[in-house]
Amino acid sequence: MSKPTPPDLPIIQKTYDLVKWYVPVLNRLPRDHRFTLGERIINGLYDLLEGLILARYSQNKLEILEKLNTRLDLLRHQTRLLLDFSLLETKRYEYVGKLMHDIGTELGGWIRQQRQRPAKA
Repeated sequence: MSKPTPPDLPIIQKTYDLVKWYVPVLNRLPRDHRFTLGERIINGLYDLLEGLILARYSQNKLEILEKLNTRLDLLRHQTRLLLDFSLLETKRYEYVGKLMHDIGTELGGWIRQQRQRPAKA
């Protein structure tokens, strides 16, 4: 019998929910943006989710988390481009912005916690 899977960390669940909501929106972008900016955002979302899961089980979490923080910042800017190109309604932009802000807050807290941990010899 296999072990039960531990419950997801809240940041992982929030990122999963972001991917689940945002990818269908991005897949409806006009063709000339779907295969450029849309794909970049989608790949970034999957990278973010994958990275958080890897960090959860990694011994060296801090390095992974700091890279993910940069990835999240890229996603924020790419999403803002969608708004500036009139490809995303303001209401949806505000919603996705809140989701990313919540993820960023948790990610920042996790990074601070890892920085305060004593280094292993």
